[in-house]
Amino acid sequence: MLQIIEKHMEETIFKSRWLLAPFYLGLVASIVLLFVKFVQEFWHLFVTIGAARESDVIVAILALVDMSLVASLLLMIIFSGYEIFVSKIDISDHKDRPDWMGKVDFSGLKLKVIGAIVAISAIDMLKSFMEISGTLTEAQTTALMWKVIFHMAFVVSGVLFAMMDKIAGDTKKH
Repeated sequence: MLQIIEKHMEETIFKSRWLLAPFYLGLVASIVLLFVKFVQEFWHLFVTIGAARESDVIVAILALVDMSLVASLLLMIIFSGYEIFVSKIDISDHKDRPDWMGKVDFSGLKLKVIGAIVAISAIDMLKSFMEISGTLTEAQTTALMWKVIFHMAFVVSGVLFAMMDKIAGDTKKH
């Protein structure tokens, strides 16, 4: 009797992984929303390019790059997360299947996410520095200082994650 209960409980736990699937569909919808913002930003840049200063164009392009990185990060999380936690995506014969698909484990995904966050943070910081004109107010200086602190926290976190994965990888498996 206990074996039957245990078997049903384990099957229920195993099947519960499908509760994650709507989260990944929500992330797909988020990419669509991000695409809408990308098109809006691109259109705004396109129609104002004649009157825009060079620094404004660079900041606008950095914003587009930033959105592109976020969309790529979302896609990587969707593909890898779904395959790691829910089910394999059965498109192995598709000619456009990315080479990395199915090869990224949880550790690799974690490092790719933190790497993308560092890149996004760096772009945001660069945009902030590009927007500086004249003397900075105390509030602007404080805001820039916090952006640098947060960016460095992301960098240090990434290095620590990589070191932990290296140490765990070098440890003999039990």
